[in-house]
Amino acid sequence: MSTSPVVRALFRLRGMPEECLRLDGLLKTGFILLADAPDKELVLGLVGRFWSLSGEVQHLDKDEFRRFNKRGYAKATWNFSLEPLGANATRLTTETRVCCLDEASRRRFRLYWLFISPFSAWVRKKALRIIKSESERRH
Repeated sequence: MSTSPVVRALFRLRGMPEECLRLDGLLKTGFILLADAPDKELVLGLVGRFWSLSGEVQHLDKDEFRRFNKRGYAKATWNFSLEPLGANATRLTTETRVCCLDEASRRRFRLYWLFISPFSAWVRKKALRIIKSESERRH
């Protein structure tokens, strides 16, 4: 994803350093590696108040993520999944899920998502295209 100037700009607007465009960079900013099944799926998690200016990201380990239930926060997961389609083809998909931990958080997140969702969708689509391009270049 680091090859896209628009993605880099969107990350900077959110206050995230450019290194966040790689897995190791995401892990440094609070994303948690929840599952890694090579050649199948990668799942990342994040806890925070995403609607706030700073995001108030909580730096947790995998077990803390699973147990976290503090009101006023939301938990998000982001996966990348591979599905073999034949000898020379693989489908890569991504999905983001968010669980708000109380009604006030849900209201705040809905308002935040109203504005951010078009950019989030664009970043996810761009990420998939970049991963596809880099994978094809390597093979």
